[in-house]
Amino acid sequence: MLKTVNRVLLGLLGLGLFALGGGVLLGGLDLQRHWGFGMPGWWPFRGPNDVVLGTEGRTRWRDEGWWWPTVIAVLAVLLALLLWWLLAQRRHRLGGVLVDSEDGAAARLDGRTLEDVIEEEAQALDGVSRAHVRLTGRSTAPTARVRLLLEPHADPAWTLGRLSRETLAHARNSAGLDRLPSEVRIREVRHRAQRAA
Repeated sequence: MLKTVNRVLLGLLGLGLFALGGGVLLGGLDLQRHWGFGMPGWWPFRGPNDVVLGTEGRTRWRDEGWWWPTVIAVLAVLLALLLWWLLAQRRHRLGGVLVDSEDGAAARLDGRTLEDVIEEEAQALDGVSRAHVRLTGRSTAPTARVRLLLEPHADPAWTLGRLSRETLAHARNSAGLDRLPSEVRIREVRHRAQRAA
């Protein structure tokens, strides 16, 4: 849902900016006179000498009592909407995972507890310095985002294989999930080079 909203909003914003930029370019290069077509009567940029906002447009409502409160209110609402959109981009932590207890009722496993278990088991793997796990998605179809910090001697392919075959498989089986899609990011611990004497 969020991806669709993002794509629609970005598409509309891009289309609007493209139309506005194209119209300003047409007026600035005086293309309507060179190519022999006219712009609508309400369009402000008719030639290269036109400005985006003239003196009349800038000072028109300044003496009205409602002008500044309206400007401030519109900007505050716009800022609130932009902040909401920014915060909506963050993937929210999953509160719990629904576990099928095989007696007709579903039990709820705390999401943070499952994250902690996966982290502990991942950190127990040879060569893993630190692990961080976050569950996202729906309670019936969670997704694991795993970040591993590896020691210099660790083999990333071996660690990734063990994480997939053991750690994530244990979590999937213990929660009774058919699938546990995972995104794993691996980084290496920074260390100073050692000099041989």
